[in-house]
Amino acid sequence: MKRFEMLKTLQGHLSKPQHSILIGPRQVGKTTLVKQLADILKQDGEQCAFLTFEDPHILEAINEHPENVFNYTILPSDLPVGKKLYLIIDEVQYAKNPSNFLKLLYDKYKEQIKVIATGSSAFYIDKNFKDSLAGRKKVFELFPLSFDEFLYFKQENNLVEEWHEMQRRDKYEGPDHTKINLLFDEYLVYGGYPEVVLAETAEEKHVLLKELVSSYIKKDALEAGVREEQKFFHLVRLLAGQVGSLVNSHELGNTLQMTGITVDNYIYIMRKSFIVNLLSPFYGSLRKELTKMPKVYFTDNGLRNALINNFSKINERADKGELLENYVYIRLRDLYHDDNLHYWRTSDGNEVDFIVEQGIKQGLAYEVKYNDAQFKISKYKKFIEGYPHFSLQCIAKEITRAVGAEVIRL
Repeated sequence: MKRFEMLKTLQGHLSKPQHSILIGPRQVGKTTLVKQLADILKQDGEQCAFLTFEDPHILEAINEHPENVFNYTILPSDLPVGKKLYLIIDEVQYAKNPSNFLKLLYDKYKEQIKVIATGSSAFYIDKNFKDSLAGRKKVFELFPLSFDEFLYFKQENNLVEEWHEMQRRDKYEGPDHTKINLLFDEYLVYGGYPEVVLAETAEEKHVLLKELVSSYIKKDALEAGVREEQKFFHLVRLLAGQVGSLVNSHELGNTLQMTGITVDNYIYIMRKSFIVNLLSPFYGSLRKELTKMPKVYFTDNGLRNALINNFSKINERADKGELLENYVYIRLRDLYHDDNLHYWRTSDGNEVDFIVEQGIKQGLAYEVKYNDAQFKISKYKKFIEGYPHFSLQCIAKEITRAVGAEVIRL
């Protein structure tokens, strides 16, 4: 599980002097994770303090002076010999100047204090985050639940291995095949926000996702200093309707009556708020690879579906292929570094959904189809001839027949 792995990763970074900064979308479990870390530290007999800057009294004191943090912890001078204070700060971005606050603690107390902090978009967007904390922090990212984690949260741990077997074998029909498919359909519609996954009814899931849209996206916009909140919200909804499509800032600006530069700025805020992701094009040797525009994907399918107000069942949806493609993007992003993940497209319409660079002119290529019968190997002749050292595979949810390339079931 990613969350178990993240907890182990944070534990492994405790011995480093740099601050451990955990960032990610709102409501994905960052606070729960650092509280678990605090419990482990206390059980091990370590000096540990947990503070949240959502507490207005603590926040007021911190804003008066960073060292007022010691009003709520043991003083560094009072630490037992050989001991450190593990200071866990939740929602550090609410400080008036979080970067300066963290810089002071590092520069003055790094021998006595180890800081583990959570932060969201407003903190992460701040240029001072990079400038003043260079060399003083390591950033870790936590995202909504993967499908493996989704199964654990649904208390269906026993299905994880069969899910993996389904992915390894294209015509695998295990005893729980149907049940796993139904759960995966639920995951494609409602996504991986933990509270949404644990909600018992569809109505509860709808309400929670709509609250995420109305409260948190607007909160991200406000904290990032967006002046035209309604246009920001309209833009994110437009993007939700074109998952896997090219982002043309000029056209979007014309639609919303704002400049392409403003569109780019708003999309930057959405990216740093962990709402959307941009996938850059792959450039090889073919002259017609002229496309420079990125493609857009969402961090969570449930959030995306809430934005377009569509929670219909998968088999009733015209966009089920887009939902599967968005899922595949999320999965590939987890497996490979963003810098190595691209799409391929030529000016005359040839396209491959995902390219993973693994070396000079070699790697993996994936085309996503909901049903593999939609995959025609002849359509990819130019890519196969131009890039013989990239293995082309079709990723499909439904396998109905053999095709002229390897098929991966999801």
